[in-house]
Amino acid sequence: MRTATPEVETIDFSRFTLQQATPDHCRDICDLVNLTYRGETGWTRETHIIGGDRTNLDEITLAMDKPNARFYVSYLDQLLAASIYLAKEQQAEQNHAYIGFFSVHPDFQGRGLGKHILHQAETIARQQLTATKIRMFVVSQRPELIAFYQRRGYQRIGDQEPYPLQLKIGIPKVSGLTIEYLEKLV
Repeated sequence: MRTATPEVETIDFSRFTLQQATPDHCRDICDLVNLTYRGETGWTRETHIIGGDRTNLDEITLAMDKPNARFYVSYLDQLLAASIYLAKEQQAEQNHAYIGFFSVHPDFQGRGLGKHILHQAETIARQQLTATKIRMFVVSQRPELIAFYQRRGYQRIGDQEPYPLQLKIGIPKVSGLTIEYLEKLV
């Protein structure tokens, strides 16, 4: 994956509109997710607490093939700048959407692009998936990431679980690693 050379001053957010991904995007999505969470730069990396890749091409491909689930991507020229996954979940009589694999290229982190992309994904979840609530899980030991989502209206729901080794999304480097769920009404 090549490195971007974005303008330092401001970002023209109109250049970053989410489009539904196709199978041709799977490799770029996989590379971006791994760069974002397990790369050497960016505030979203988890390399201090988790080792190994965050995902692989098979996982991305399987996720894309699920019914009522889609990846969305935003490119700047040939560079995948951001991606996000939305899946419709039905619980009782409520429509929920799950957000996962949310990634912003490290060259664009800390400049407002994540907020912009997340807002677009929430709109898609509400309008196209008829979701009334959005759920996600985050690593509990990532207070800066939890704070990012809390500033956008997500709330901790109190459920913590052991880090999901069975999902093969990395190997904890610290003991007692947990995940927790955040939710937001949309």
